[in-house]
Amino acid sequence: MSKTLGVWDHAAAPWLRDPAVLAELERLGYETVWLGGSPAADLTSVEPTLAASTSLNVATGIVNVWDGEPDAAAYTRVTEAHPGRFTLGIGVGHPQAVGARYTKPYDKLVSYLDGLDEGGVPVSGRVLAALGPRVLRLAKDRTAGAHPYLTTPEHTAQAREILGEGPLLVPEQKVVLSTDPAEARAIARGVLAMYLKLTNYTNAWLRLGFTEADLADGGSDRLVDALVAWGDADAIRERIAAHWDAGADQVALQVLNQDKMDVVRALGPVPAGTSF
Repeated sequence: MSKTLGVWDHAAAPWLRDPAVLAELERLGYETVWLGGSPAADLTSVEPTLAASTSLNVATGIVNVWDGEPDAAAYTRVTEAHPGRFTLGIGVGHPQAVGARYTKPYDKLVSYLDGLDEGGVPVSGRVLAALGPRVLRLAKDRTAGAHPYLTTPEHTAQAREILGEGPLLVPEQKVVLSTDPAEARAIARGVLAMYLKLTNYTNAWLRLGFTEADLADGGSDRLVDALVAWGDADAIRERIAAHWDAGADQVALQVLNQDKMDVVRALGPVPAGTSF
């Protein structure tokens, strides 16, 4: 299977609805646009990106299963209008955001997948946000694969071992194109601050060998550098290659620099199988 790149941003991000930007992403060789920020299950937020592009795949990263019932009709509408170009990413989000509704999240995922099955959404058309082993196994058994968020190449290797060969594995990777350590880490910490309060992520990082000290005071340099790839283009490409070598099929880049297109131009195209 070829190794590819995608881009990741909020579903409402204007640049990922701009036909000129999307055409350039296609020319650069990016394969998928991942639309985050818990887009609604009715999928109306993904249609502008699909309509404004020609060959890019579009995926949700992710529809939050607590925000409503499975909407198989929306999936059918989107895939009939744009055959072969849409993947439904779903996940449980975070207890701090969901509140009292966040009970038995694994059972909620199973129930949601059951609803997609009943509505005729194919296994091949959906992926699951997965950090821990149990949900990764569910992704293997009930979906086309996994879309882990805010992880490391070490997690990618663990995820691939659980998924085995075949299922799709697309980790999200935050990047800052800057060779100034102070600048790069300041940008990274500004984004990571909210995630340091979310137990789904902090528990995953602790399982990877980070400590409570790494999570304190805005995150240690060790944690920040592990979660956010920064440096020149070659340094960031090395992180991309580390995910590929660990078993990722695609790496979804979330650019933290203000000029996002400047960064995606610097990093693409990246030919399949390239090693750095």
